[in-house]
Amino acid sequence: MEVLFNADDFGLTKGVNDGIIEAFVNGVVGSATLMMNGPAVEDAVTAAKRHPGLKVGIHLVLTWGKALCPDLHSIVDKEGTFRWRSNFREMNIPDMKETEKEWRTQLEVFLSTGLPLHHIDSHHHIHGWEPLKELMLRLAEDYRVPVRFAESLQTDPDYLLTEALWTDFYGNGVTSSIFDQLRRIPAGKVEVMTHPAFADTELQAISSYSEPRNLEREILCSLEIPYWVTIL
Repeated sequence: MEVLFNADDFGLTKGVNDGIIEAFVNGVVGSATLMMNGPAVEDAVTAAKRHPGLKVGIHLVLTWGKALCPDLHSIVDKEGTFRWRSNFREMNIPDMKETEKEWRTQLEVFLSTGLPLHHIDSHHHIHGWEPLKELMLRLAEDYRVPVRFAESLQTDPDYLLTEALWTDFYGNGVTSSIFDQLRRIPAGKVEVMTHPAFADTELQAISSYSEPRNLEREILCSLEIPYWVTIL
């Protein structure tokens, strides 16, 4: 089995960035996805360039913080903050033209850093929302990169980064027995979503998921890789 441990939220805070780099240098993390509206994006870009072996994708955002595109109306409030949250499935479908405009802006800002774009995923998995499927496939086609697995996209496997996504390495599911769990998945290539960090005060102020990231980092840096696993 091929396993890609991807670290989400790169660029959110310096503690997140440092934790991701630690889990790459001394652990199993092979890729990270960059939040282009995160407060610590510049630090993340600098860190990524110091560690070119770390594959970096984009963590498209529509449910946290402020938009990057200035010319938006329906998908942001008067302060420019996105209207959607993690419970987006209970909310109205966003305007597709504005969503595409904002996400293309995020992608172009990513490319302007000079980092090669590895893949696309999203904050709170909003890219897997069925109404956004055609937009996601169009972005994957235009930017020539794969997209994180989502049930809504599994009918288009040629666009997907892996055959499956493991999201249970989170909260109470953070465990060193991760490989025992992965072995039961009927897939040859799996992505594991992770959130390693040094839980700094900045993170605690903006995220409800902070302290468990310390444990994620520690476990990701101490895993023993079984013979049947190839780490990507």
